[in-house]
Amino acid sequence: MVEELPSVFLVGPMGAGKTTIGKLLAKQLGRTFVDSDWYIESQTGADIAWIFAKEGEAGFRERETRAIDELTQKAQIVLATGGGAVMCAENRAFLHQRGIVVYLNAPVDVQMARTAKDKSRPLLQQPNPRKILQDLYSTRDPLYRQVAHIIMPTGHTYPRHMVNQLLQQLESFTDSTAIAPEDKEN
Repeated sequence: MVEELPSVFLVGPMGAGKTTIGKLLAKQLGRTFVDSDWYIESQTGADIAWIFAKEGEAGFRERETRAIDELTQKAQIVLATGGGAVMCAENRAFLHQRGIVVYLNAPVDVQMARTAKDKSRPLLQQPNPRKILQDLYSTRDPLYRQVAHIIMPTGHTYPRHMVNQLLQQLESFTDSTAIAPEDKEN
């Protein structure tokens, strides 16, 4: 059944574990893992912080939408999106219609612990990163929920255990949405 899974797209806030879980899930499924931020960096030859500095958030988001459109058309991949990807309705449509979207829901305390020393996150290079994370969570959580097929809390279990739980949920999800053989003929 796992071989029949469509692409899996991971959404959630920074520090939710999208890259960590995505790599492990891809390995378990025997699929290619792609991080949309890394993809954008490889296409531009510049890191995300530089793109933000030179083009602003709007310029980065345009690049992100092009990348998500392209990546969501690839067959059977595991994709980790940037935390703000869901802010664009076009991205939400690409994700929701082209694969199974998993929202990795991390509380702000977990996000803080995981991102505290990370200087590569432009949005957190401000005086009060906790407030920024809280505001982002308040704004984005409803959008993550809107686009998601599966919601998984993160931060309270080991990544490998979480991947095993996710595999079970993915299988249950595909079983519940599968078309019965007699329906396929009509």
